[in-house]
Amino acid sequence: MRRRRLLAAPAAMALGNASARAQAPYPDRALRLIVTIPPGGAPDVAARILAQRLGERLGQPVVVENRAGSNGQIAAEAGARARPDGYTLLFAQDTVITVNPALYERSPINVSTDLVPVASVASNQFVLSVNPGLPARTLAEFIALARRSDPPLAYASGGSGSQHQLAMEMLMRRAGIQMLHVPFRGGTPAVTATVAGDTAAVFSGTSSAPLIQQGRLRAIAVTGPRRSPAFPDLPTIGEMFPGYEVVIWLGVFAPAGLPAPVLALLRGGINEALGDPAVKARLEAGGGLEPFVTTPEAFAGLIRHDTEKYGALIREIGIRPE
Repeated sequence: MRRRRLLAAPAAMALGNASARAQAPYPDRALRLIVTIPPGGAPDVAARILAQRLGERLGQPVVVENRAGSNGQIAAEAGARARPDGYTLLFAQDTVITVNPALYERSPINVSTDLVPVASVASNQFVLSVNPGLPARTLAEFIALARRSDPPLAYASGGSGSQHQLAMEMLMRRAGIQMLHVPFRGGTPAVTATVAGDTAAVFSGTSSAPLIQQGRLRAIAVTGPRRSPAFPDLPTIGEMFPGYEVVIWLGVFAPAGLPAPVLALLRGGINEALGDPAVKARLEAGGGLEPFVTTPEAFAGLIRHDTEKYGALIREIGIRPE
């Protein structure tokens, strides 16, 4: 009898410890934030800014882990396959969620069912820039030049199916022009090619502001619904072609099945972090980004809208990844 009691004691202690761990308040250890690109790009910078401030609010470190490759699909799969306990999150740009489903016929995950949106984080818009040697200083002059150019003007993009390409394809359709697409492996080499004069034009993020200020690029328009704070004198493309709009956004996602209380805690922590003026200043300095706080309903609606918009364009053009 005494032996049975002695043997039972460690088992009871182990069960009690397991129960205590199960009931420990969330979070009780470090979180992992998976980023879809290598270190250094604007999404990575934004993720690290958010991770630091979110970690302070949660009382646990948030560790950034870069999983680059396959247009973000490697990172997205890692995020979707993780346990839905709130300790692994995905930090993704909009193309991973809204473009990839139409671009790739086969994908290891379904982003609409395997991932749940936690919160929007930041937004930006493209700047349409041209090589300074191009005889076009306004959007109207650029369109007129493209219409009469033979051979067609060449434009650079960050790759087949990139938002750079989709933004230009949308403009070509609205303006009735044709241009030659020259894809590169990322936005930075695409901008470099336009600075060098190898291509005539490029859509780039507002992080290209230094090149524009130095006169190495000439900016002629922006793609957002309103003028950019970084370039207040530039018109939107929508001013000439009503309804044209391309907004770039970043958001945090979690594996489907994340408990509602954990989701609410994370969303609240992210929104609080984005409301900090210091975070806003760091996002602007780190890539011309603006904090982007939405309701869950508005964020879900934006994802549906962009998925339909880009999906239709990709199917119409017949774009396939390289």
